[in-house]
Amino acid sequence: MKKILFPTDFSETANNAFVYALEMAKSFDAEVIVLHVYDLPTVSFGEVPVTLVEIYDSIELNNFENFKDQIPLLRKIAEKHQLDDVKMSHVLRHGDLIRIMKDMCSEEKIDMIVMGTSGASGMQEVFLGSNTGNTIVNVPITTLSVPNKAKFTRIQNIGFTTTFNDQDSEALHRVVAIAKKFHAKVKCITVRTHGFNTTEEGMEFWKVPFKNEPVEFFMIPHDDVKETILDFVEHQNIDMLAMVTHKRNFFQELFTHSLTQKLSYHIETPILAFHENK
Repeated sequence: MKKILFPTDFSETANNAFVYALEMAKSFDAEVIVLHVYDLPTVSFGEVPVTLVEIYDSIELNNFENFKDQIPLLRKIAEKHQLDDVKMSHVLRHGDLIRIMKDMCSEEKIDMIVMGTSGASGMQEVFLGSNTGNTIVNVPITTLSVPNKAKFTRIQNIGFTTTFNDQDSEALHRVVAIAKKFHAKVKCITVRTHGFNTTEEGMEFWKVPFKNEPVEFFMIPHDDVKETILDFVEHQNIDMLAMVTHKRNFFQELFTHSLTQKLSYHIETPILAFHENK
């Protein structure tokens, strides 16, 4: 991992996620590219006494001045967490956030995106809309979404949901690489529902490449997949939950409003989402 893209609106939520971006970058000796994207409004000539060019110039100047003022504050955050040795660069652009992120991921060969999610519905935001949710669905780059209540501490346990398919195996190798950088364990959870059809032999064969890695496997029989995963996060002290985005509908189901009470503890757990290769 060489480059991490950190989109920010300079909010408290974003600044909190910034620490995760720095910690990840330090562990991999990577660069953090700080990106701020703003939009230009649609203006009716009949409503204003100045030209459109003047309006846009003023907006761009204000955004530039704000961007320039925020950079030293980000450096102070890095210094506070003793992460000021992490290489950083800063990019200011106007336009559509998702399109610009896609372009930057291609131009800069980005390896990971780190973003913040906010509010009591933070985990629901991840998969049910918002900029973070749209990024996970539309930008084909591994994305770490950090709830605003998550405060970085030493990562000791990384959870990983799996159904023992080839896409999960590839992602688990990447999770193991991250875990080793933090000297953490990987705890894989499989929820065995009535419809689960992987054989014992198939599962054992799938586990072979991870025999000598810091990986534990947990098979839990239950028909409520979402509740089982949330309980697992709590009881196994998971610091980060990794998963492959097989189907968006699964994540929509996983984080529905009916789980608000269950999410009261889970809301503090960052989600590391890998894209399923087509």
